[in-house]
Amino acid sequence: MKAVILAGGKGTRLKPYTTNFPKPLMPIGDKPILEIVINQLKNYGIKEIIIATGHLEELIRAFFQDGRKFGVNITYSKEEIPLGTAGPLNLIRSKLDKTFLLMNGDILSDLDFSKFILYHKKNNNIATIATSKRTVNIDFGVVETNKDKTFSKWKEKPLIDYLVSMGIYLFEPDILNYLPKSGFYNLPDFIIKLHKDKKKVSAYVHTGYWLDIGRPEDYEEACTDFDKKFYNNIK
Repeated sequence: MKAVILAGGKGTRLKPYTTNFPKPLMPIGDKPILEIVINQLKNYGIKEIIIATGHLEELIRAFFQDGRKFGVNITYSKEEIPLGTAGPLNLIRSKLDKTFLLMNGDILSDLDFSKFILYHKKNNNIATIATSKRTVNIDFGVVETNKDKTFSKWKEKPLIDYLVSMGIYLFEPDILNYLPKSGFYNLPDFIIKLHKDKKKVSAYVHTGYWLDIGRPEDYEEACTDFDKKFYNNIK
């Protein structure tokens, strides 16, 4: 199976760290984030990797080269203008002829990719979204009303559970038939389009660790957590 890793963003939420340094090369412990991701994929037998690059592409290419020293085969696809999170697939259409993994290059997780792939195949999905459970504590009394605005229910400081995308997806190559052939296009819009076209899209619920390193506080949390027992399984 091939994995496409999105590593072309500018990491604007992580400035000033990313002003002159691509976010996927930000170090967690003694390794860049992207190296940790690549090692995980290799451990699950995913050794054909396409890195979709853009911002500061030359630094990523110089570090990982052809992937040989990491035990994988790496090729690159550079976007000359921003293409969003789904648009870069247009540049590599000819290489995506089988089920493939698409993920962000700044994610730390203990996701079991074997179980994720099995779930995708077993359910005959055209697309599967890896999701993580999140809970929000509302610090107010929530008032519910009927259509005529008369009181219906009061919930004092309720907890709301929901699923969030982990930025990891499995796709069948048929999805490319529904992707606009050029221009900027984001994955949420693409997933919604697949659903509207009545294609089977499912969510895989991951109950373990997941951290999207998008903000300075996320990066600090990742660095703090690195030496904990969890990371012994993924680094």
